[in-house]
Amino acid sequence: MATMGLHRNLHCTLDEALQKVPEALKSEGFGVLTEIDVAATLQKKLGVNFRRYRILGACNPTFAHQALQTDLNVGTLLPCNVVVYENDGGDVSVVAVDPLQTLAEGNEALRPIAASVREKLERVLARLE
Repeated sequence: MATMGLHRNLHCTLDEALQKVPEALKSEGFGVLTEIDVAATLQKKLGVNFRRYRILGACNPTFAHQALQTDLNVGTLLPCNVVVYENDGGDVSVVAVDPLQTLAEGNEALRPIAASVREKLERVLARLE
């Protein structure tokens, strides 16, 4: 199975990571539009326990606008999700969507935009210690 997304492991708490990630995203022109607490949702809806896991819906308005001008259906893939979760060993994983795996798949017109967004997301992950 292919690896999904762009990965970075951090040696910090989830709460610390949830402070660092939005700031790193902001440095590359992204804002966090949504935040989903997956553990709380699964507990509420299914009564099951799950590791602390957040999905951040990040958007860079400039690139979103360019992508939507290229293909209106690309909105089904927006915003760019970034997940932050606790690992069994106590460290934290941060995984960002790889736009070349999603936006550009089957749509060559979106490939340059996806490549630019991927570069920005790679820089975001590199900023995290």
